[in-house]
Amino acid sequence: MTVKEQIEALRQELREHNHKYYVLDEPTISDYEFDMKLRQLQQLEAANPEFHDPTSPSLRVGGAVTKNFETVVHDFRMYSLDNAYSKEELAEWEARVHRLLGVDNVSYTCELKYDGASINLTYENGKLSRAVTRGDGIQGDEVTTNIRTIRSVPLQLKGDYPEKFDARGEIVLPVEGFTQMNKERVERGEDPYMNPRNTASGSLKLQDSSLVAQRPLDCLVYGFAARSLGDIKTQYDILEQARSWGFKVPAEAKLCSSIDEVMQFIDHWDQQRHQLPYETDGVVVKVNTLAQQEELGYTAKAPRWAIAYKFKAEQASTMLREITYQVGRTGAITPVANLDPVLLAGTTVKRASLHNADQIAKLDIREGDTVFVEKGGEIIPKIVAVDFNQRTQDSEPTSYIAHCPECGTQLVRNEGEAQHFCPNDTGCPPQITGRIQHFISRKAMDIEGLGGETVELLFKEGLIANYADLYTLTVKQLLPLDRMALKSAENLVQGVQASKEVPFERVLFALGIRHVGETVAKKLAKAFKNIDAIMAAELAALTAIDEIGERIAESVVSFFRDPHNREIVDRLKDYGLQFSLSQEQLEGQTEVLKGKTFVVSGVFETLGRTELKKMIEDNGGKVASSISSKTSFVVAGDNMGPSKKTKADKLGVPIITEQDFLDML
Repeated sequence: MTVKEQIEALRQELREHNHKYYVLDEPTISDYEFDMKLRQLQQLEAANPEFHDPTSPSLRVGGAVTKNFETVVHDFRMYSLDNAYSKEELAEWEARVHRLLGVDNVSYTCELKYDGASINLTYENGKLSRAVTRGDGIQGDEVTTNIRTIRSVPLQLKGDYPEKFDARGEIVLPVEGFTQMNKERVERGEDPYMNPRNTASGSLKLQDSSLVAQRPLDCLVYGFAARSLGDIKTQYDILEQARSWGFKVPAEAKLCSSIDEVMQFIDHWDQQRHQLPYETDGVVVKVNTLAQQEELGYTAKAPRWAIAYKFKAEQASTMLREITYQVGRTGAITPVANLDPVLLAGTTVKRASLHNADQIAKLDIREGDTVFVEKGGEIIPKIVAVDFNQRTQDSEPTSYIAHCPECGTQLVRNEGEAQHFCPNDTGCPPQITGRIQHFISRKAMDIEGLGGETVELLFKEGLIANYADLYTLTVKQLLPLDRMALKSAENLVQGVQASKEVPFERVLFALGIRHVGETVAKKLAKAFKNIDAIMAAELAALTAIDEIGERIAESVVSFFRDPHNREIVDRLKDYGLQFSLSQEQLEGQTEVLKGKTFVVSGVFETLGRTELKKMIEDNGGKVASSISSKTSFVVAGDNMGPSKKTKADKLGVPIITEQDFLDML
């Protein structure tokens, strides 16, 4: 046997043992024997570097150091999930699924919702090529070097797999491993970690991959994303296929033929979840058939075909010492409960949001009360009730503040709105710095080298009073500031200058117009093409755009009516920011389909549904999720929903093929 053949044989043998131990939990050799074979492989590879293979089991030990984690845009967006906190909400979701599909029987795949850090693993020709954190769902941080150290992540797949696809999973820290890590930390005189989820998430961003390799992290795969999944037709097939290719997939997943079976699955694991090796906070229920998933599609944030049923959150009681008030970037006032520290779901809670004056009045929350706190969705602490038996005789009802706690301006509360607002948007410090922090944020201008603390410092020192001032900063101005070395100052100035290339829709979002989020900013940019057209737009023109209601339209008009805002926009124009769609974005856009509304249904031969919908919008058309008398055409592919066909026929809406649609263009 040649040296190359020896190396290949050892690699294949170690991959098999690795899979049996870390994925199947069925080891067939001792740890010592495994270590001896690994050492033999390392020695052969060191003596024969020409046979290097990035998927070799020897590279699991880590050692490479990552100084900066590159931001990578996902090929397929990683959506979040809508939540249900009761069986009634789950039943409402099921009824909505039936109504949209127009069928009475739907099967579901139920999977436990493991509490960890989401990861996207890209495989090309069966080899792990890239691992990216979820980030904001659009883009995340590349952590490939660290992920390679996790033994349950296959570096080389087995069987018949697609040429390129993404595997979606959760990086978790088993309870047993977490307990052992904390035991060792305490013995060394170090503070223990608070909970497995945060520890798992933090592990992915460690700069030294050898430290990641020492942590007993696991990767549990639950889905695929690809242009085509070939013969895979259901979510349950995805789980089975993932196992066959070498991924670790929890065995608890179950195929349910009715919502009653789903409820039984939820009830069982609500009682038994503490027997599991990992922390779980709920059950993810997915429509099983992929064609039906395609039919249901997505909202702006989440798939319509899946929902996370969250188990009842852990509660704790503690003393509410003081109610303070925070001012947000839009001037919204948020009351905050300052609590005696209490351990809740693995973290120490000291503060909880009280939301608004109505919530305080509804629960009759007062300073000095003993209150019950839980984590909404086990993430954000909230007060759910007051222990009135513990209330003292001299307790006074809470009187909501009338003036801004930061600038003293009298607060206003608009009709129909729950929150109070400080109207002093140009003179209230938290609003000023909040708007600047929003402007530089990742989804907006994403200015490298500039964070929230630096914004506060620049404002305090009088170097900036609004976000346009960022573009006047010089290295010479920055150097005298605390903790601002030459390299940091140069990086900040360069980051600000680089942001001039950020596309128009993100600049529009960065301006911080109330009610204008990422999705609305994209719609406005697409409809009006440039900032001047938006600034000149009247209410009627704005509300004519799909999903732009009166509240958003009034906010846009109000923002650009303000001379201060117009002056800042003019300054930003002069500094060279992008205030119109690029030539590349405008290419391929026409008004051919203007005034026409399309419903897309079924699976298509040459176009993906997302691509087809984009073509409709790029050519001036509107995409709707359901058929009505206003629908112009239904573009139908294979497996079109029967209820949609019935409704289209009833309303006389033309049903066209994919080719008919392409011919229109």
